[in-house]
Amino acid sequence: MRMKTLDQLKNEHIGEIGTKERDKYEFDLKLDILGEMIKKTRKERHLTQEELGKLIGVQKAQISRLEKSANNVTIETILKVFRALKANIKFSIEFVDNELRIA
Repeated sequence: MRMKTLDQLKNEHIGEIGTKERDKYEFDLKLDILGEMIKKTRKERHLTQEELGKLIGVQKAQISRLEKSANNVTIETILKVFRALKANIKFSIEFVDNELRIA
């Protein structure tokens, strides 16, 4: 049986790095990870979704959606969440071939 790395499998099934499909996959994955980080940090701070929502002025449902995926959320909201959680966040922005990439 031949073994393959995760990167090889992603290349085969999603596309090579730099393709539209692969870029979308990687971007969506980062948003999912961000949502999980918010959830983990909220729980470490012993806050409910409702309590966190009150701290930043949004409904519990928005916190729930944010934790499932940080898709369709503004950077301002993400910053408010991490400030309320007393956690630092760093964004990395780079320009590659005249395209903006946020990591």
